Amino acid sequence: MTGAGAAVIAAGATTAEELNTAVEAAQSAFENGRTADPTTRAGWLEAVAGGLEQAAGTLVEIAARETHLGVPRLEAELKRTVFQLRLFAAEILQGEHFDATIDHADPHWGMGPRPDLRRYNVPLGVVGVFGASNFPFAFSVMGGDSASALAAGCSVVHKAHDGHRELAVRTAETVTSALEAAGAPSGLFSLVSGRRAAEALVDHPLVKAVGFTGSTAGGRALLDRAAARREPIPFFGELGGINAVFVTPNAWAARREEILTGYAGSFTLGMGQFCTKPGLLFVPAGGSPAGTGAAGRVLAGALADFTPAQLLSERLHGGYADAVRRLSGSHGVDVLLEGDFAAAPAPTVLRTTADAVRADPGILRQEMFGPASLVVEYTDQAELPGLAELLEGQLTTTLQAEEDDDVAGLAARLADISGRVLWNGWPTGVTVSYAQNHGGPYPAATSATTSVGTAAIRRFLRPVAYQAFPAARLPEPLRDSNPWRVPQRVDGVWRRPSDAGSGATVGGRP
Repeated sequence: MTGAGAAVIAAGATTAEELNTAVEAAQSAFENGRTADPTTRAGWLEAVAGGLEQAAGTLVEIAARETHLGVPRLEAELKRTVFQLRLFAAEILQGEHFDATIDHADPHWGMGPRPDLRRYNVPLGVVGVFGASNFPFAFSVMGGDSASALAAGCSVVHKAHDGHRELAVRTAETVTSALEAAGAPSGLFSLVSGRRAAEALVDHPLVKAVGFTGSTAGGRALLDRAAARREPIPFFGELGGINAVFVTPNAWAARREEILTGYAGSFTLGMGQFCTKPGLLFVPAGGSPAGTGAAGRVLAGALADFTPAQLLSERLHGGYADAVRRLSGSHGVDVLLEGDFAAAPAPTVLRTTADAVRADPGILRQEMFGPASLVVEYTDQAELPGLAELLEGQLTTTLQAEEDDDVAGLAARLADISGRVLWNGWPTGVTVSYAQNHGGPYPAATSATTSVGTAAIRRFLRPVAYQAFPAARLPEPLRDSNPWRVPQRVDGVWRRPSDAGSGATVGGRP
């Protein structure tokens, strides 16, 4: 292979030598491509999107075979991946991610004469990316981390997930071929595999950041490894969460059946293997065994047409079964809706009380990665903020409430512990957009950033200021002539690209 296609694509375990070759090639590609203008870089992303579209049939077939996920789901996920690449291409053409800021020299500045200062965001360098098993397109080889790092101007060395290795190789071949055809620098993207390669990727001195989507245990191990380097590097980990849902008494009285039906559909979506699956549902106590039984009957009815499927892998199936058995054996926890641990497991719903979780908050922190969830019954709405205090960091939290409910205190607490707060919705479904935030306090994530949406690009950038530089030596986004036509904040006022060089300014952002 030549050009970008010459990048390492390891079908088997990557050797130390191959890993080093991939990273060194990525560093060379970064240096050769770091000054590419936004139009050129957007063209590279568009080329990858087009390549994935052309290979969709083959890629989806492989993904269905390796992951047990259905073809319609996989087709939709690949469509999302292509859309994301094109959205990022459009975003970098806008140029806001540069945050180009110009302070002209000012002898009358309030704290004394000010030199000419200009600041903008530059890419970090080589980024190591670890893909997830549960989203073989959207959070894997050319998922959000890889796409946002490339959009930022970085190069990427992706560590393939063992759960879909053939798909990873075919996707990487598609990506590198598309980049080669688009004229991107050789080595801009490559694929490695195996545990030793994963560790060496985090350790390599040329790697300047890591993106990760996966388990809390795996993410924490890599986070600690990244921090223990001689030169610690940023680790952007999305580790999942329990995604608690709180139902007020008024909402329960008005919409109990609707809420339970929506809950059933959400916690079983994708066989409960979404990082945003609602794992906890706080509801008013039934008041009697009959009340609890009624909720169980509604859930059973809502799941009557549910068709179980195999989980992503035998390892995940074993972990799911262990988690459900462990939680169901906790003091104060019983079974509301009994499932099973067949090859294609039927859903399980467990039940406990507010008193039980106050006695043992660990009950609220046990993730069951699969089609199972826990219902927590409380007595009084005033308990909810205190129950929320028992939760760890969450990707999402949800309020099922009525308009006249007084939930200001609870909502504020949920904002403190989660990256996205929903009102009368369900958390499964993370659209790719400008305002999206997919992250949250640890252990939901390891940084105060989002891994989904256009803001994800900024994770792989850092600011650099230039003082008193000659105009011809300034990077293009910081020149008064603004050849890249990006938004600039000039002497404190944002200026649209169409105003560059005219002296006209506007008070707001473009």
